[in-house]
Amino acid sequence: MLGDPAWQSLPAATGFTQTRPYEGRPASQRTEVWVGFTEDALYIGAVCYDSEPSGIIVADSRRDSDLNETDSFQFLLDTFQDRQNGFIFGTNPAGVEYDGQVTQEGVGRRFGAGGVGGFNLNWDTSWTVASRIGDYGWSAEFLIPFTSLRYDRDAVQTWGINFQRNIRRNYEQAFWAPLPRQHNLLRVSQAGAVTGLEVPPQRNLQVMPYGLALGHKGGPELKGTETDTEFGVDIKYSLTPSLTLDATYNTDFAQVEADEIQVNLDRFSLFFAEKRPFFLENAGLFTVGDPGEAELFFSRRIGISEDGGRIPIEGGLRLSGKVGANTLVGLLHMRSDAVTGVTPRNDYSVARLKQELPNRSSLGVMFVNRDGAHEIGGAGSNRTYAIDGRLGLGDVASINGWAAKTDSPHLSGSDHAFKLGADYNSQNWANAVSYTEVATNFNPEVGFLARRAYRKVSGRTLRRIRPKDLWGLHELRPHIAYVGHWGYSDDYHESAFLHIDNHWEWKSGLEIHTGMNLTREGVREAFEIHDGVVVPPGGYDHKEAQLVFWTDQAAPLSISIRSRIGGRFGGDRINFDTNLRWRLGEKFNSELSWIYNDFDLPGGEFTVNVARLRATYSFTPRMSLQALVQYDDRENALATNLRFAWLQTANAGLYLVYNEFDDRDFVGEPHREIILKYSRIVNLL
Repeated sequence: MLGDPAWQSLPAATGFTQTRPYEGRPASQRTEVWVGFTEDALYIGAVCYDSEPSGIIVADSRRDSDLNETDSFQFLLDTFQDRQNGFIFGTNPAGVEYDGQVTQEGVGRRFGAGGVGGFNLNWDTSWTVASRIGDYGWSAEFLIPFTSLRYDRDAVQTWGINFQRNIRRNYEQAFWAPLPRQHNLLRVSQAGAVTGLEVPPQRNLQVMPYGLALGHKGGPELKGTETDTEFGVDIKYSLTPSLTLDATYNTDFAQVEADEIQVNLDRFSLFFAEKRPFFLENAGLFTVGDPGEAELFFSRRIGISEDGGRIPIEGGLRLSGKVGANTLVGLLHMRSDAVTGVTPRNDYSVARLKQELPNRSSLGVMFVNRDGAHEIGGAGSNRTYAIDGRLGLGDVASINGWAAKTDSPHLSGSDHAFKLGADYNSQNWANAVSYTEVATNFNPEVGFLARRAYRKVSGRTLRRIRPKDLWGLHELRPHIAYVGHWGYSDDYHESAFLHIDNHWEWKSGLEIHTGMNLTREGVREAFEIHDGVVVPPGGYDHKEAQLVFWTDQAAPLSISIRSRIGGRFGGDRINFDTNLRWRLGEKFNSELSWIYNDFDLPGGEFTVNVARLRATYSFTPRMSLQALVQYDDRENALATNLRFAWLQTANAGLYLVYNEFDDRDFVGEPHREIILKYSRIVNLL
């Protein structure tokens, strides 16, 4: 590794500084990083010296697998040097390919979901990396084609850059450009810089055709075996180095992992995250609202029915990127086909404009439109108009908000929504407060609302304490948080949640949360929470104890348990969410999850169990076999998703997928489906 003489002529970046466990101290092991380039690609080489190479922890080799639980090296590229947005690349000693897209320094990200807030882990691009372990430690060499990045027009450029190294056995995290404890690599505004990059002007044309063969049988809707073949294509053209046009025809996402089963034990909508690659690219640009609660554009409304079924997508266009130094633009148009008895043909359009301002500030507008069956502006249409912004105050505080209005032919008046919030995040304190209002007729049909017609008040204060020498503790985080919802038109107290907790985090990786919740549920109308069990209208005030416990997630065998025990809807509830993880080297990883709910309510008693087994064997970082098996005892259903992937590059290659859904209450064969898909990226320019 790094044996090419060209590396020796480059200056090395050294002098990493810890964020944990000892904030401000030099890293315990030496790291050297080199940055070079050719006319086609950016090269980054890293040597992670280690005085105990036998102690290097390698946890996983799957693409985009978690780099926090393994020795790893990552870097951030702020290619426009706008100090708000960027790309992250990383690897571990097994050569995993890890990449993601940062929007507005990660604000609004969904932790642990790989979601599409301010950090989009599901963003993937084409690049290569090779890693090697030796008696010196371990090293990695990255090759990132300039065609995989977006940047300004200048021939010679300066980019923001930062490097991160994790030494897992020491619970150590260190950065080249030092960061305070409350921040991580997503803190673009505190990155360093690399100068003198000579980058080529882009006119890249990339075509990705695919072919698919499908066969399925069984289930209540099929009497025999049906087969089908499909062909389609995705096209990507770089109009400028910072502006890209994407086109898709007969769009298909058969290779995407199945959704995790969720059981609704309340009266509000469940949220399922977007997983389809086309919609995940630059998803942060099109994100306005509160992730998972009030999203003004929710791409799963396109091509997926209310019950999770597939709706054919005829195709679409997307223009996204930067025009000028600090102006982002996004245009999206998609058309989905009609499905008899489910939905008419729909056209979806989204327009987004966002101006970035100094000190982590921004101002943007967005327009979302749906026209059903080509009735432009008719009874089948729906529109959303939105404005959003953020004002950075120094390095630790900000004010943020959004406002929106919808236009639906069958609704008039009371069709607005808005949120205004402020946060303060320093080394010792993390505080936030916000107010949200969603009017009765606010109806973003191409968005997502967990609930409707409400006013919400929320607040949180958290203290970070790092003891010098107390039982091996790394950090204590006592905190209190409150979320309250009231009806929009009548101020009916719909729900309240007061959370008092302390997080105990040890340097060994052990973590315990000890908390108490005071809750209120105001039920307006009776609803059936389980077969034959009805929750009547009324107000329900309760207390519950909450305990969270997890062992070192970097160990070959680890466990995490989240439990809540207390009152619910006038009775009692016991909830356990347990995860057992086992890995065998970097090749095999598995996770067994069990979600248990036991209710004893005035209307009846019941238990609900959801079990989930996820297992992966990685033959190489680009060839893997994955299994997801789930069982829901309330629906008496068993779902299996098996996926073999042999990738040419990100999201392109050979996929073999097997799906089975066995409804145990259905007399007959379970529904079985097998899919063979091949796609390949061809660079024409």
